[in-house]
Formats: sequence, C-alpha cells, structure tokens
Amino acid sequence: MNELLSLATERGVMVVFLATLAARLGAPVPASAVLVVAGGLASMGQISLWAIVAVSLAGNLLGDAAWFYAGRRFGHRIMRLLCKVSLSPDTCVRQSESLITRWGGTSLIAAKFVPGVSVVAPPMAGALRMSTARFLGFDTLAAAIWSAAFLAPGWLFSSQIQQVLEAMAEAGVAALLVLLLAVGAGLGLRYWRRRAMLMQIDIPRIGVDELIGLLDSNKPPLLIDVRSQAGAELEPRRIPGSIVMRLADLRKHRGIPDLPRDRDIVVYCDCPNEVTAALAARLLAEEGLTLARPLAGGLDAWLATGRPTEHG
Repeated sequence: MNELLSLATERGVMVVFLATLAARLGAPVPASAVLVVAGGLASMGQISLWAIVAVSLAGNLLGDAAWFYAGRRFGHRIMRLLCKVSLSPDTCVRQSESLITRWGGTSLIAAKFVPGVSVVAPPMAGALRMSTARFLGFDTLAAAIWSAAFLAPGWLFSSQIQQVLEAMAEAGVAALLVLLLAVGAGLGLRYWRRRAMLMQIDIPRIGVDELIGLLDSNKPPLLIDVRSQAGAELEPRRIPGSIVMRLADLRKHRGIPDLPRDRDIVVYCDCPNEVTAALAARLLAEEGLTLARPLAGGLDAWLATGRPTEHG
C-alpha cells in the first residue's frame, strides 16, 4: 500500500488524466474520488493544483469529443450501443434526450453529475447536430465545474484525507481489499438496477413478421410510436399509419380513454431492449388495454424489412 500511495503522489497528475479520460469514455472508474484525493494532495503541496485542473479538463474534453464525433457520425445507433454495454439502466438514452432537448448546451453541465447520462450526453449532442463550437464551449465549462466540485472538498479537507491515506498505508493489504470491495459493491448495485429494469419490461413482444401479417388482415392493429421528440428528429421515418404518443402523456393517461380495447395495439420505439415501448405497453395493460404489445427490435426491425415508411 505504501508503494501505491507513493505512486499516487509521484504520478498523481497522470493518474487524474487517465481516470478522467476512462470515466468519460464509459469505464466504471471512480474519477470523482480520484479528484478529491488529488485536491487533498495539491493542498499539501505534493502535486500541482493547476496541473491537476489542466489534465482533468483535457481528459474530459478528449473523452467527450470522441463520443460527440461518434454521435455526429452514427446518430442514434451509437446511443443504443452505449446502453447495451453499460451497466446503467437503459433509460439513459431517454434521460439524455430529455436533457439535451430541454436545456440545450447547458444540459452538458448537468449531465456531468448524472451517472450513465454523463457518457450518453456528448454523443446525443452530436446526433442532434449541436455545432462543434457550441459543444466545445459548454463542455469546457462543464468540465471546469465538475473538476472544481470534487477538487474543492479535497483541498478543504486535506488534513482528513492525509489521515485516511496514512491509515490506509498502515492497514496495507486490508485497506486495498476494502477498496476493491467498495468498487465491487458499486458495480453490483448498478448491475442490480439494470436487472430490475429488465424485469420490469419483461413482457411478451410481437415480432415484425407477425406484425406484417396482422397489418394485412381484416382487422389491422393500432400502431403507436412512443419515441421521444429527439428520437423522432434523429430518425424521422415511422411505420405507416402510426399515431404518436409520448410516454409522459401515457403516464398522465392522456389519450388512453380513446384507444380501442378490442383491437391489437403495437407500441414501438428505437431504444435498447424496447424499454420505452415496453413501459408504454405495461401502462396500457394496467388501464385495461391488454392487447398492447411492444414491437421486438423496435423501428429498426421494421426498417430492416425494407417495407414502406412515412415521415413525421
């Protein structure tokens, strides 16, 4: 443990840069805790405060810029990929869409402090065609505020941090095990939350082939597009004949009384695991619309068939 603490002091600037960059790229690295410790070390004069600020800003900007470019290049597909590999609940895409569309560039500041959304916000900004200059300006400001928020406590409570570091050095391997257990517990909590979300949306789906068959029948199903406004802007195409209803409106029961209860209802979105569509179908079922089912694969599955679409 003494060697690790010595490394943290000697290579603290590099550790902050790597931890910040890794966190912005999506790795489960406790970059905020690293910054708190770095602030304490800077207060004690063991590392340069300005060097810490500089590398923290650089790590933030490099990681966010990479995702911003990916969002600009690949659109909503990159967000679907992010949520599929992330341990955060799949709702990160919808949360990010809501932040970006409601608050614009200032949403990048709030996103820094929201787990899951902090990684999704930059590619979402790119996909929504935010200008590069606007993104860099707001992201630099966001990175500065985020860095200061965690460096300041470390600076103010440097004596306590020093005591903790000394106690860890004396504890040796035991302290290292405690740290590993804490990291493992954090990852376990995020995994449990993801599993809870997947269980909540574990309802029967309808496949695109079955949907095509129903559309050609004498009693075609009602199609509901529950994508967010930002999602519809990213992909303006939709299945012909669809009506648009937002998940927020369904939660407030807007429009539900007018929907037929004796007719198949197919709800679709373009989010990972059909999260939005599954939540909407569950809401409809709770209101007596038991024939509502989410479309497996969402809008992408329909587009893959090459069948006609219409634009909103």
